[in-house]
Amino acid sequence: MKVLLTKDVYKLGRAGDVKKVADGYGRNFLIPQGLAVLATVGAMKQIEKIKSQAEIRRTALNSELKGLAEQIQGVTLTFPAKAGETGKLYGSITTQDIATALTEKVRFEVKRQQVDSQPIRTLGEFTAHIRLTMDLVPEIKIVVYREGESLESAKEEAQAPEAAEEKPKKGGRKPKEEAPAAEEAKAE
Repeated sequence: MKVLLTKDVYKLGRAGDVKKVADGYGRNFLIPQGLAVLATVGAMKQIEKIKSQAEIRRTALNSELKGLAEQIQGVTLTFPAKAGETGKLYGSITTQDIATALTEKVRFEVKRQQVDSQPIRTLGEFTAHIRLTMDLVPEIKIVVYREGESLESAKEEAQAPEAAEEKPKKGGRKPKEEAPAAEEAKAE
C-alpha cells in the first residue's frame, strides 16, 4: 500500500514523502495514529502544503530542543552492576535504565523509545544515541562497572584484558611451535 506521510516517522521518512509500506503497518498503525494517509490523487495534491507545514514544525522543534541537545551531548552515565568473573552482567542495563538516569541528570523527561541502544550485558564503556528529533541526535557515554569497585579500577580492568588476552581461533591450525616437531617425526 502507498501512503503519504503527514508527520516525520523514524526509520521510514519525513512528512510529505510517499512510501510503500506493508498493508498491516499502514492500516493498523500509520493511518490510525495520524502519521499518514492513503496516497490518493486528492492527497497527492497536498504534498507541498504538508511539506511546508512539516518544515515549519521541524524548525521550531529543533530550535526549541537545541539547548537540550547541547546539554545531553557528552553526558557520562555510570551504572554499578553485579557481574561474573568474565565481566558478564547478572541481568542487563536496559534503555529504560538509561532513560531514567538521563532524566534525573538533565531534568528533562527522556522516554525509553528515544534511547537508541541495545541492552548492555557486559562491563565496560558504551555509547548510545538519544533521538530528540530526526535531526537532533546527541551521543552519550555509558560506563558499566562492577559493584563494589571504584570507577577508576573498572576502567583500568576494562582496558587491560583486551590488550593482554589473545584467544586462538576455533577450528584453526595448531600453533607454529608444534609444527617443527611434526616435521622431525616425518623425517625419521
